[in-house]
Amino acid sequence: QVQLVESGGGLVQPGGSLRLSCAASGSAFSINLMGWYRQAPGKQRELVARSTSSGTTIYADSVKGRFTISRDNAKNTVYLQMNSLKPDDTAVYYCNAVVYVQGAEYWGQGTQVTVSS
Repeated sequence: QVQLVESGGGLVQPGGSLRLSCAASGSAFSINLMGWYRQAPGKQRELVARSTSSGTTIYADSVKGRFTISRDNAKNTVYLQMNSLKPDDTAVYYCNAVVYVQGAEYWGQGTQVTVSS
């Protein structure tokens, strides 16, 4: 089992920045993929960014050049640095972890990010 705890959401003005953190515990050593998804009201949950344990990353086109995902394997923590935030980035952001050997996927409780003036 893996437990994920997110932090760092909040209210920010357009053009501002936020940094999300997600700390994993439990069988965190077995995590292969860690990433961030988001879900805006009335929309489906979508991938924002994801990182493998070796540091290979992918990003949604809508956040490329503005968001950066990083991963500290020693701390079992993944971060999402969000810059140049737009109102369209408003959503609940969820941390996600995938463990291949378990065939399992885990989710955090979500953290609200609101971009508004």
